Amino acid sequence: MLIVFKSQASGDVMMFEKNARELLAIIGKDRDSGQGVVTVEQLPDAIERLRRAIDEDKAARSDVDSGEPDPVDAGTGQPRIHLAQRAIPLLELMQYALEDEKPVTWGV
Repeated sequence: MLIVFKSQASGDVMMFEKNARELLAIIGKDRDSGQGVVTVEQLPDAIERLRRAIDEDKAARSDVDSGEPDPVDAGTGQPRIHLAQRAIPLLELMQYALEDEKPVTWGV
């Protein structure tokens, strides 16, 4: 199942439910809620939380970077997508929304 994040400030961001729920928890929203909103007032905190998670993910991977290629997902045979890679589209959407003073919604 897909979750679609929307804002009048930018295009939609779609992601698999599992990944979206992880990001919702990071930004302080109920990960089990099928719909919700990040208000303009909540955006600065949500953006900061997501940036911090991205930085921590990148730092954790650089600590163990041995020069080897990224681990491969057993199901797809493709390199694993890291949290930072999944989070950047949502981060950009929230930044545009903050600039235009528009909320970000999902499931509505």
